[in-house]
Amino acid sequence: MDDALVRAGRALRLALLAALALLFLIPFYLLVRNGLADERDITSPEWTFFPADVRWGNVRELFQDPSVPFARSLLNSALIAVATTLGTLLLASLAGYGLARIPYRHANKVFYGILGTLLVPAAVTFVPSFVLVSSLGWISTLRGLIVPTLFSAFACFVFRQYFLGFPRELEDAAQVDGLGYWRTYWRVVVPNSRPVFAAVGTIVFLGAWNSFLWPLVIGQDQSAWTVQVALSSFTTAQVVRLHELFVAAAVSILPLLLVFLCFQRWIVAGVERSGID
Repeated sequence: MDDALVRAGRALRLALLAALALLFLIPFYLLVRNGLADERDITSPEWTFFPADVRWGNVRELFQDPSVPFARSLLNSALIAVATTLGTLLLASLAGYGLARIPYRHANKVFYGILGTLLVPAAVTFVPSFVLVSSLGWISTLRGLIVPTLFSAFACFVFRQYFLGFPRELEDAAQVDGLGYWRTYWRVVVPNSRPVFAAVGTIVFLGAWNSFLWPLVIGQDQSAWTVQVALSSFTTAQVVRLHELFVAAAVSILPLLLVFLCFQRWIVAGVERSGID
């Protein structure tokens, strides 16, 4: 009787997970289905599971569209996301390690000040940030898109909390060998903190890749467009190109899937250790 209940519970859990997986995959199915269809199949009231005439030429049309430099937008987004992620990891981890380990009587005040910035709405700092970037002549440049977003108070908080629980024995052994704070951080702390770096880096990468408002305002030239700005150009007051929008959205999520698949193991371990919700 107990074995039957266990099997029934396991079957119920599997059925529930399968149903949730199908619900999760529906948006991806819609992207692929509509991306390989023409306008009539997308807007037709008679729904078909997959278009009878699969239009693989939609992908070629997307990258050859002269009005939207989608390939350049993908490259810009990749450069911005990678640079933002690396810069944020470096700055936030150094700040978190310093607040957690370097003795300083005002360390808690600095930490609370950093946390206080999380309470300031982004809309409050948006205009001053734009004025500063404009005065520096960084409009429509990668510097203007990357530099103002490098530091993250959230990432600093996560690293600080993680380093508070980092084994002191490893750092004590490094100091016995004559290593200072910098070399201890670089040679001991970073190699043993890869899970939290992967977890925080993934969050930062997703945020940088999906950012829309700041790139829209700063990237005023087409040469500085990101993939999200390029996606918005397919639906305007003058024209709506649904098939290009869907195929572009499908292409734009591929880098995110690759990042997740490559760092999946470390992401899960980092979330468990750092307590990221």
